[in-house]
Amino acid sequence: MKRAFLFPGQGAQMVGMGKDIYEKYEVARKIYDEAEKISGIEVKKICFEGPEEELNKTENTQIAILTTSLAILEVLKENGVEARFTTGLSLGEYGALIYSGILSFEEGIKLIQKRGKYMGTMLPKEQFSMVAVIGLESEKIEEVCEELSKQGKFVVPANYNCLVQTVISGEKAAIQEAMEALKEKGAKRVIELKTSGPFHTVKLIDAKNAYEKELEKAKFNEFTSIKVIKNIDGKYYEKEDNMKEILAKHIISSVRFDKTIELMKKEEIDEYIEIGPGKVLTGFIKKDNKEANVFNINNVETLESYLEKVGKK
Repeated sequence: MKRAFLFPGQGAQMVGMGKDIYEKYEVARKIYDEAEKISGIEVKKICFEGPEEELNKTENTQIAILTTSLAILEVLKENGVEARFTTGLSLGEYGALIYSGILSFEEGIKLIQKRGKYMGTMLPKEQFSMVAVIGLESEKIEEVCEELSKQGKFVVPANYNCLVQTVISGEKAAIQEAMEALKEKGAKRVIELKTSGPFHTVKLIDAKNAYEKELEKAKFNEFTSIKVIKNIDGKYYEKEDNMKEILAKHIISSVRFDKTIELMKKEEIDEYIEIGPGKVLTGFIKKDNKEANVFNINNVETLESYLEKVGKK
């Protein structure tokens, strides 16, 4: 059985996430309690009670989503559910690195706390927005961005989510122009996202540089047999890779989840499990690979339903 674990990124969060898992499973409680102890952040309160404005602050969102995903993962592991392949979207890559053993739980929590803080607070002063472009090839989206860039306007692809969806990021005025141009090019839908920071663009260079210093202090473990696919190019991490350089560059580089899906499709993965809030990643996979066998595990009901299906309950 070729199984892949997928870990969601920012935007999947919701108030109340993980609460029922925490209440039911001792191993999940330990994860939340440890994350709080390591970070000094009230992760449980932010996840279970909010308010939404607090949860949506990048410095809280990233650690909240990662902790929730890892708490659910711990229950799966306790029930003998394992995967040979793993990946995540942006911050979700840390869930994959922790699962693979390349990062320890403690190191991963410390890093994501710093990453969230820098990405949430070291932002340029201009007004930015992000837009999901649906139903248009990425090449045509790149053409629109390049055309506006030639005019001195900042707008770039930030997330290549799947073949039919790309997220662009840029200055508010440039994004408005891009939205009109993309509709003319044939985009089926152009949706402005709640996220306002110019994530995965060079505008976060200060955050990248600050985070790089944190990575210098981090300890990475030996590789295991679990294969981790990286966002930056949709390829497997290799032993010779400079992990610190890649993870720092990740903040200012486009997310290539489209290439990640392509690689998993070539591997003929039998089962994809998205672990954590939302259903975003399995949604992307189904768009590019309609035959994919996908599961979302984000609460007690979906967890127990899956365990029952695979005969672990």
